[in-house]
Amino acid sequence: MTMYREDLVKAKGLTMPPNPTWAQMADIVSKIHDPAKGVYGLCLRGKPGWGDNMAFLTTLVNTYGGQWFDMGWKPQIDSKPWHDAIAQYVDLMKKYGPPGASANSFNENLALFNEGKCGVWIDATIAASFISDPKQSKVADKVAFAQAPTAVTPKGANWLWSWNLAIPASSKNPDAAQKFITWATSKEYINLIAKSDGWHAVPTGTRKSTYANPEFQKVAKFAAEEKKAIDSANPNDSTLPKSPYVGVQYAAIPEFQAIGIAVGQQMSAALAGKVSVDAALKTSQIAAEREMTKAGYYKK
Repeated sequence: MTMYREDLVKAKGLTMPPNPTWAQMADIVSKIHDPAKGVYGLCLRGKPGWGDNMAFLTTLVNTYGGQWFDMGWKPQIDSKPWHDAIAQYVDLMKKYGPPGASANSFNENLALFNEGKCGVWIDATIAASFISDPKQSKVADKVAFAQAPTAVTPKGANWLWSWNLAIPASSKNPDAAQKFITWATSKEYINLIAKSDGWHAVPTGTRKSTYANPEFQKVAKFAAEEKKAIDSANPNDSTLPKSPYVGVQYAAIPEFQAIGIAVGQQMSAALAGKVSVDAALKTSQIAAEREMTKAGYYKK
């Protein structure tokens, strides 16, 4: 989801579209970028890791029409969609991103945004409740929300992830644990938090009924955009060309963790200016092919 400083955008006589394109986003961040005043136009993940920079970058590649693997499980990293996406990312972040962006992930960008140093931040929807909380954010009353930017296709531009509660097989009290989990994920728990701490403090992204609640809608100005982003993410159909894997910002295969880490390191190096985008993609392609060959997906 796109989170942005509405005051900065309006001050430049601009309007953030509800469904921006990357071309529109580039124009906006270029105009609100003002490092002399401590404001950077765009904050995006740069820290290497399959769940760090590659979570965001996979969605960027998706919307540029790319994919991790074709239907024959051949890696597609050294391809035009990947090149277009990563070149755009590196160019925008070098021009309009904060210093040291190649080391920043969710928490670092959250801290920058809450301090008023980010004009636009594109990341997980959970951030919306933090940056709009005046107890945490200095710009809580100045933020607004839109969908993640798109390029060639809207497919896979919004990602989907889930944190879960589980009961270990070694648990001595599985029935009690199950009872606790049922309560901790219930509508009653949401209402309890709302009563004790206010509707702004309830967990988001967990229950459909929360978004339908008028009291939550009153205090959560991000509610409609957040739900739209969540609803639009489809792990079974996240790429323009047909793909053999499930997942929006990842590929649900055992080999993906190693591949995602290796590619994430190359993308971070490209952002830091240590290697060119072309070199990073070529090296990533080779690393992915090696892992997939070793795993027996195909013969080179």
